[in-house]
Amino acid sequence: MSHPRVTGPADLVLTGGPVHTVDPARSHATAVAVRDGRIAAVGHDEVHELIGPRTEVVDLTGKLLLPGFQDAHVHPQGAGLELGLCHLADTVDPAEYLRRIKTYADQHPDVEWITGGGWSLEAFPGGSPTAAALDAVVPDRPVFLPNRDHHGAWVNSRALERAGIDSRTPDPVDGRIERDAEGNPTGMLQEGAVHLVGRLVPDPTPEEQLAALLRAQAVLHSHGVTAWQDAIIGTYTNMTDPAPAYRAALDGGLLTARVVGALWWDRERGAEQIAELAARREELSGGRFRATTVKIMQDGITENHTAALLDPYLTGCGCASDNSGISFVEPGELRKYVTELDALGFQVHFHALGDRAVREALDAVEAARTTNGRRDTRHHLAHLQVVHPHDIPRFRALGASANLQMLWAAHEPQMDELTLPFLGAERGTRQYPFGDLLRAGAALAAGSDWPVSSPDPLQAIHVAVNRVTPDAPEGTPAFLPEQRLDLGAAIAAYTAGSAYVNHLDDTTGSIAVGKSADLVVLDRDPFAGPPEETAATRVLQTFVEGQRVHAAPDA
Repeated sequence: MSHPRVTGPADLVLTGGPVHTVDPARSHATAVAVRDGRIAAVGHDEVHELIGPRTEVVDLTGKLLLPGFQDAHVHPQGAGLELGLCHLADTVDPAEYLRRIKTYADQHPDVEWITGGGWSLEAFPGGSPTAAALDAVVPDRPVFLPNRDHHGAWVNSRALERAGIDSRTPDPVDGRIERDAEGNPTGMLQEGAVHLVGRLVPDPTPEEQLAALLRAQAVLHSHGVTAWQDAIIGTYTNMTDPAPAYRAALDGGLLTARVVGALWWDRERGAEQIAELAARREELSGGRFRATTVKIMQDGITENHTAALLDPYLTGCGCASDNSGISFVEPGELRKYVTELDALGFQVHFHALGDRAVREALDAVEAARTTNGRRDTRHHLAHLQVVHPHDIPRFRALGASANLQMLWAAHEPQMDELTLPFLGAERGTRQYPFGDLLRAGAALAAGSDWPVSSPDPLQAIHVAVNRVTPDAPEGTPAFLPEQRLDLGAAIAAYTAGSAYVNHLDDTTGSIAVGKSADLVVLDRDPFAGPPEETAATRVLQTFVEGQRVHAAPDA
């Protein structure tokens, strides 16, 4: 037994392993004891000595025990709200979208705005649906439906009229209004243009926001997630600030996860907001919620050609265009802001998807390190779709973590139809370089970006290991298979790696004596099966501080 001072019975013992600890000092065990919310012992049969008359015993019977997953980039309240509104996820059929929209509108005749979202760009030619299609099913009320990645929105003519958007409306500097040949808006808004309509949509009530957060928390716990980093604390396009809901959950004793909040950087403002962010950090932090991070969105996405690239996108004919995407924060100013935030002890969470945005973010981290020296701020870059090879070793050199959205690293329509043709052959091979980052010594974390994609870590881990989606048609080739991670590395990113990013590694992220008993029981041991069956694994039970927060019906 790994802690000789332990005496007396445990509250909980999980036995019959295997136990994958993600602890290099003791990587495997078959039994774990929990007392007072912490891990009291890790070992084998000797742990049974701590079983008393009131000890709950969980017989793993060959099921795998892991430390709880941690999602390093997620939007729970937004996801929870979408689940309760006009929910368009789980299909790419335009006719089904219109059926759901009409059904929702018919069932909610008193709702002023029809909203929700979750549709996929791949469902429409060029990723651009039209207002005319929405007008046919909802002609009498404004419709505002963000797409799955929340970098664009589909609106009807009533919504455009409410916002005063017509052929004379200029594009905002950080976005684009899609138009027809005559310059008339077609019903698709990109990036900053989303806000032109989104600001008019009524906010959900505080009660609806809390219900949405708790709904999302239950979903995350059902997937074994025990902690996360909320990637936007603040107001962004139509996303309502989740801070009040977190406060209400804390006050009501309802927040069962540990949460780090990333305070939203308003890209329309400058350094004057830093003092406000510092004050908000103090105001919001307490209990299981800490607002110790600042989120800077440096670029957009490749599918709508707003991700910031070092060289221009290609056109449909394979020629160079005049568009290299958008850097939302001027790079020189970005270096100044990050240096000041770092000096104040803030972690910076970058949205950096294109290779130019990745470089600009790393340059900002380097500027902070040069001015302030090494601080325990643990900056991290999320998404990392296109990374120039020269920048891969900089992650380790600068101590910047790579925050991976593993589920995206596969052949699927958004990749094959909306991305690869416009990146070109060479640049297309630089996408999601998980293996290169690991081999270069970068610290890896992982997040889902839910509701952009599934919150299930096991689905994402499947893609990291196979570079093929779980539902891919037979014969689908692996996407850049040399960038695969092995199962252990992928699990470590989703546990210890994200715990490190969240500054929770001293108490969570691995199964070791003294750490919090944040644990997940799987229905099988994926290490014992073929990699292509990883996604078949399910979560049976989830514990936070030794308290069960999820149990599947067959657990």
